[in-house]
Amino acid sequence: MKNVVIVDSVRTGLSKSFRGTFNMTRGDDMVAHCINALLDRNKNLDPNSVEDIIMGCGNPEGPTGHNIGRNAVVLSNLPISTSGTTVNRYCSSGLQTISMAAGQIMAGGYDVIMAGGVEQITQTQPVINMNGFVNEKINENEPGIYFPMGQTAEVVAKRYKVSRESQDEYSLQSQLRCAEAQEAGRYDDEIIPMKTQMLLTNKETGEQKVVDAECVKDECNRPETTIEGLSGLKPVFDPENGSVTAGNSSQLSDGASVTLVMSEEKALELGLKPKAYFRGFTTVGCGPDEMGIGPVFAIPKLLEKYKLSIEDIDLWELNEAFAVQVVYCRDELGISMDKLNLDGGSIAIGHPYGMTGSRLAGHMIRELNNKDAQYGVVTMCVGGGMGAAGLLERYPS
Repeated sequence: MKNVVIVDSVRTGLSKSFRGTFNMTRGDDMVAHCINALLDRNKNLDPNSVEDIIMGCGNPEGPTGHNIGRNAVVLSNLPISTSGTTVNRYCSSGLQTISMAAGQIMAGGYDVIMAGGVEQITQTQPVINMNGFVNEKINENEPGIYFPMGQTAEVVAKRYKVSRESQDEYSLQSQLRCAEAQEAGRYDDEIIPMKTQMLLTNKETGEQKVVDAECVKDECNRPETTIEGLSGLKPVFDPENGSVTAGNSSQLSDGASVTLVMSEEKALELGLKPKAYFRGFTTVGCGPDEMGIGPVFAIPKLLEKYKLSIEDIDLWELNEAFAVQVVYCRDELGISMDKLNLDGGSIAIGHPYGMTGSRLAGHMIRELNNKDAQYGVVTMCVGGGMGAAGLLERYPS
């Protein structure tokens, strides 16, 4: 069985949905931009050697429909002979695709695959086809599968007694850690600036105009956040008795991420320097109405398979869909804040559903090297009631 390595991973900056730099930029254009950047950065990689593109997308329809993985190939500098496919496991889609690429390489069928994910919430959310969306049999027995994600977060808060104060405190730390990491340049290597056009709307007059723009960094974080400001926000999903607010939830954002996955043998043959081994991946189901706690089940399953403990893991990237689920998972599993989301997370950075797993993996491989750490776990909750987790190991220098 072949060893699988991650050689590189790049992404766009994340822009605020509807009012950010990417509000006129198609998802397939963002993916193609990232593919081309990987080719540019890895000069020894012949575009003809890239055998497949596997792209994740949480809402693969409208402008991100029609098999966005294949569309991105046609838009990019890859040859037309490169194939492409699209995968949906909601918020774990970007990690799922990396795992699928790794599995194909381990089995010996491939040597070079680009995997990752994209979400263009601005352009897709208004046109999502809801016709026939609800299966009445499922809705009768497991109505939580159709809950808005914020409603499932409220279920977790109430069921497991996660306080509003702990959610806001965690959210503040995410904002501050993100700001510090940005200032220190720890996100710079993974972000590929992208020139585009955006629609500007005058808040006072409603007048709109199209302007040239460039996304050069993540645009969603709020470094000026204070605990007083967070505690003053009203709950969104349960205004009377809730605790989940806009401030302790991930931000709607647009962006793409692509990761170069290869067999170790091929990478070394081409003179490319791997950043990490991809060691394994697992998913597990849980109650749809409390989907946020999925990592509580996925992480032990992953660690047991590879004979590791919580203490053996040096760094954790646990997607911050909502502060409430991160706080619960952290406390239930006993994960130290000294190892968890050290550079902030989706509460500050943003969460384009289908790309986040690839973004987290891309940041993890850099931090494992920066901190000379061995093992990292990327994990997240998944809509519909699931958890996902992937194991990475730093490549020896």
